[in-house]
Amino acid sequence: MTLPSCLRNLRLPVIASPLFIISVPALVIAQCKAGIVGALPALNARPATLLDDWLAEITETLAAHDRAHPEAPAAPFAINQIVHRSNDRLEHDMQACERYKVPLVITSLGARAEINQGVHGWGGVVLHDVINNMFAHKAIEKGADGLVAVAAGAGGHAGVKSPFALVQEIRQWFDGPLALSGAIASGQAILAAQAMGADLAYIGSAFIATDEARADAAYKRMIVDSDSDDIVYSNLFTGVHGNYLKPSIRAAGMDPDALPVSDPSAMNFGSTRKPWKDIWGCGQGIGAVTEVEPVAQRIERMAREYRQAMQALQQAQTPSRSEPVCAL
Repeated sequence: MTLPSCLRNLRLPVIASPLFIISVPALVIAQCKAGIVGALPALNARPATLLDDWLAEITETLAAHDRAHPEAPAAPFAINQIVHRSNDRLEHDMQACERYKVPLVITSLGARAEINQGVHGWGGVVLHDVINNMFAHKAIEKGADGLVAVAAGAGGHAGVKSPFALVQEIRQWFDGPLALSGAIASGQAILAAQAMGADLAYIGSAFIATDEARADAAYKRMIVDSDSDDIVYSNLFTGVHGNYLKPSIRAAGMDPDALPVSDPSAMNFGSTRKPWKDIWGCGQGIGAVTEVEPVAQRIERMAREYRQAMQALQQAQTPSRSEPVCAL
């Protein structure tokens, strides 16, 4: 299936995942200008009225960029909507998205047909994030245009399925737009996602440690200094299982290796909830992040790694005629 127009002609086949608290217009704009889809959660705009200001800033800045650089237009942007019934801002935030005709909406925590219909009404595209094949079926049945397969190792609300298994099962019946999330932080991993059958990589944690991200300096440094051994999987903080940095949990006075289990029925994404601001989500791919740098520089590095990985793969598939095929 051909990708929708908003997902074609990207510099890299990447959607930046919407990062709770961290993704703000400056980060999204930098991502889009560098050639990948930038995204932020609607709930990051607090109070809710701020969302209109943010959408205006992103829309107008990217339009100005395209007028100045018609040869290298910016990639589109996306807004993430938590469609769980506890989100009492959803209707307000969807109206704001409609006013600015947001090109791509990423929905989370319960696919809803009326939300998909609303986005289609203004010409937008909907991707729904899922952690297993059953939820993938439900999302497409309710009208989502594509999927984000959230596999093991992803930051934030991650699943437990191997990306090999999850993509394989979805591709047995779905040939539409598919992004893969889970420990992707390098150009090599982007190419690997495509090799497995995904159209795009969905990358979050690597963009926390950038200049434009709205993250505490200690958070950014913790990502640079950590690797996959420093990640713990827990549902304590939101009621939904996710991956978090162990040092941030220790700093909050808890033992990351002995966390209690939360009641999933108590999860709440309403405007009055009290987030664990100092418990920092992160995926397992952060071993590839070795410094805090501008978004453009990080994407340039990923693009270089992507090209190099593709060339290396092509060379590996073409043995030299001067050597026996099985030579050691």
